[in-house]
Amino acid sequence: MTVHQELGQALRELESTMKASDLWRMERPAPKAFDSTQPFCVDTMSLPQWLRFVFIARLEALVEARAPMPASCDVAPAVDAYLIQEGAKTSQRVLMGKAVERIDQLVTEN
Repeated sequence: MTVHQELGQALRELESTMKASDLWRMERPAPKAFDSTQPFCVDTMSLPQWLRFVFIARLEALVEARAPMPASCDVAPAVDAYLIQEGAKTSQRVLMGKAVERIDQLVTEN
């Protein structure tokens, strides 16, 4: 399996985990929200919105194009901090953490 195939599978796992955690269904942010220059678009989107409409979308485009991986990826700590702040269950934090950590690992190591 190529790294792009592995990343595609990891992105589908993240999507499934977000759906199971009720973090997937939301409105698409306004077009202007994507112009943010802040990390994770914190000034214009919630973290789940950023994951769905920016992070997953950009990595899926990278997978489809078989493009080179970014130099590094370290999103898992932000996801965990968000879930703690939102009072998420430990099981939800673990599942989301594992899904995002896998993506971080695949991108950074390749």
